[in-house]
Amino acid sequence: MQDSAPDGPSPVTADETTLAEGTTVDHLTETYRAHYRSLLGLAALLLDDVASCEDVVQEAFIRVHSARGRVRDPEKTLAYLRQTVVNLSRSALRRRILGLKLLSKPMPDMASAEEGAYVSLERDALIKAMRGLQRRQREVLSLRYFSDMTEAQVAEVLGISLGSVKAYGSRGIAALRVAMEATV
Repeated sequence: MQDSAPDGPSPVTADETTLAEGTTVDHLTETYRAHYRSLLGLAALLLDDVASCEDVVQEAFIRVHSARGRVRDPEKTLAYLRQTVVNLSRSALRRRILGLKLLSKPMPDMASAEEGAYVSLERDALIKAMRGLQRRQREVLSLRYFSDMTEAQVAEVLGISLGSVKAYGSRGIAALRVAMEATV
């Protein structure tokens, strides 16, 4: 009786060698030349700017080139490229959406940049005017208006009478008005 299975390795046919080799670099180059524009058009349907489309198509060719040994049927190379373009386009859109969600949104009552600059200039002018006041006037106004203390609390902190706090405060505000009007 004869064995039904041969003893040595089975003969390899031409079709099996093509499957084992995968997509060749030459085939991928030909696919690039023939289908680059159509793949770019596919990406353009999914994305909104040319640069992103070109990046996606180039990345698709790079990825298929890297995995060309796994593409067993060279006739499916274009299908793999199309699917890769679609997947990369989706990823690009997801990154954009995530980026937009993570951007800080200005509060509705936030001042514009111009208003912010104006406020900064006013604050600088106020600080300069405050430095020009007498020491006690500056102390009383700082504690009263910037630290939000009552006149009695200011008197206690500075160790002066309530009447002195009122007098220094009144004179300090008058001096500030004059100084601020001079800067305008």
